[in-house]
Amino acid sequence: MAQKIYLRFLALIIATVLCTSLCVTLAYYALFERQVHQDMQVTAQIFKDTEFFDTADVAALEDNPKLMDAKLRVTLIDVDGTVLFDNTVNAEQMDNHANRPEIVSAMETGSGEIERQSDTMGLKDYYYALRLNDGRILRIAQEVDAVWVVFASGLPLCLGLILLISFVCVLVSRILTRQLMKPIEDVAGKLNDDFVDSPYPELYPFISKIRKQHEEVLAAAKVRQDFSANVSHELKTPLTAISGYAQLLGSDDTPAEKRKHFADEIDKNANRLLALIEDIIKLSELDSDDNDEQFETVDLYELAAEELDSLSMAASQRNIDITLSGSSTTVRCRPDLIRELIDNLVQNSIRYGNEGGHVAVSVLEEYGYKKLIVEDDGIGIPAGDLDRVFERFYRVDKSRSKASGGTGLGLAIVKHIVEIHDAKIQIESELGAGTKVTVLM
Repeated sequence: MAQKIYLRFLALIIATVLCTSLCVTLAYYALFERQVHQDMQVTAQIFKDTEFFDTADVAALEDNPKLMDAKLRVTLIDVDGTVLFDNTVNAEQMDNHANRPEIVSAMETGSGEIERQSDTMGLKDYYYALRLNDGRILRIAQEVDAVWVVFASGLPLCLGLILLISFVCVLVSRILTRQLMKPIEDVAGKLNDDFVDSPYPELYPFISKIRKQHEEVLAAAKVRQDFSANVSHELKTPLTAISGYAQLLGSDDTPAEKRKHFADEIDKNANRLLALIEDIIKLSELDSDDNDEQFETVDLYELAAEELDSLSMAASQRNIDITLSGSSTTVRCRPDLIRELIDNLVQNSIRYGNEGGHVAVSVLEEYGYKKLIVEDDGIGIPAGDLDRVFERFYRVDKSRSKASGGTGLGLAIVKHIVEIHDAKIQIESELGAGTKVTVLM
């Protein structure tokens, strides 16, 4: 991070110095051009006002050392465009200037000016023409450096300045970076403390978020660790039973009347093992599932009715009455997961219900929510266990759950399905009176 700060500081300095140099050069060059134009205009006007060229003949002009050695190029042009005098080139060798833009403008309006690229690379010429009292044209010209030449001439100074400022910047940025990073490094080492003090108030939301994520990572790791341990234990129990009963079946000392019982136990534990594996696979799929495209608009009431039909046999075996009330209401969901949710909730009510009891399922729309309610009059859940019922392999009544084929993963699957649908789940229960589960979509 510190290296990135150094490089960004350095890049910023180089860009700033170059941009500043370019802007200063352009501003200076604009002022310089304006001054050149003004100087040529003043010079031409002085010549006109003093009638210097009106009284002097060409021979006298050529014998004037100050004129011939002047830094400005001076050209005298007759009314027909013929060049009469030029202090840098032999006038007889020069073309007729009648069609030159600055000459045409001077003939018509009294003055004219133009810029031309010089034949010499990196130079350009400024021309100013003024009509004299006798009608002839006096033209003043000056050759100057192009703007890029002026900028290039200042580059050594810019580079020297960049090197000097870069050296200073590296020193300063090292100090500033150290001062900036130290509190952050101190905070990173104190994330587990109850209170973390920082000289930067802006870091407090960042600290809270990192701490929360850190806690979530640790919690998730513990959940995975506990899940692995619980899976090993839950798988081991039916496998041990199957292995033990299989050994007894294979023993010659086992009475014939016991063999059917042992075979039934093997079948029961195998089914329990299969159910456990299926629920583990479902949980794994839900953990990694992100198929928004599978969402459909369905009638929640009809979905519940179809699922309750398939559960009627399980309910009748325990003489439990299941009713469905409410009205048709549509939701956008994954039908397969909602069926799984209804199946797990109702199965739980049947499993933990009393013989001859009642399970009521309701589908309704209230306060902007689509509600699915499953209520029973079963054994209920102690208040101290309500916060944990959605944990994997957590059972309130372990003996009844295993005896009825429960895996301990049903409500964990329900919770995942609720989260996938951005829904909410509420559970109310009274020990010995029953349980009410509400899913709000």
